[in-house]
Amino acid sequence: MRKITKDEAPDELKDWIKDHPNGRYSEIDDDEVRPAIREACLREQYGLCAYCCKPITADNSSSHNEHVVAQRIDQSRTTDFTNIVASCETPNQCGKAHGHQPLPLTPLMDECETELKFSYSGRVRGTTARADESLDVLKLQSRSLNAARKRAIEALQYEFGTPPEEAAELDEDIIKILLAELAPHEGYDLKPYAPVLVNILEHELEGMQG
Repeated sequence: MRKITKDEAPDELKDWIKDHPNGRYSEIDDDEVRPAIREACLREQYGLCAYCCKPITADNSSSHNEHVVAQRIDQSRTTDFTNIVASCETPNQCGKAHGHQPLPLTPLMDECETELKFSYSGRVRGTTARADESLDVLKLQSRSLNAARKRAIEALQYEFGTPPEEAAELDEDIIKILLAELAPHEGYDLKPYAPVLVNILEHELEGMQG
């Protein structure tokens, strides 16, 4: 996960809420509203799934609008844009695994970047009980996802001229340069699983400075 900063709701959703002040998300049948929500979320997320950080598009086969606080838990927030993110369509993972379960650590919290700790192997562990619970709910520790993250990390390492075998030799200055390269830039999508490598590098930098 990377922290998602929510912006204003898209105009299409604002207009629908104005016309349906007591309406719920399940009642939205306008062909423009749900896609507009997803497009807005994708811009905020720089083209990555809110949970696993794989690349997604606005196509229905690639992503869906996901309620961080599940609709059954709080029906008053089903049209609250600050409660909606874009999730991948991976079966039994991310939004498809979340369902109606409580999610104690979310990508809307700053702590999602510090309470999850990734490794170059692609594995992730929680540093708190709520992080472990969220990892379990979202199924973010599967072998297939670990392998995908590992491949993406290695691809980024080669791209930036710091191959995996040199990971242990990175100094503070190089890590800062890499973090700047991996930072989001307005109008551009992030590279697949880039926040995972950012997490690893930030923890390494913290260790050097601590």
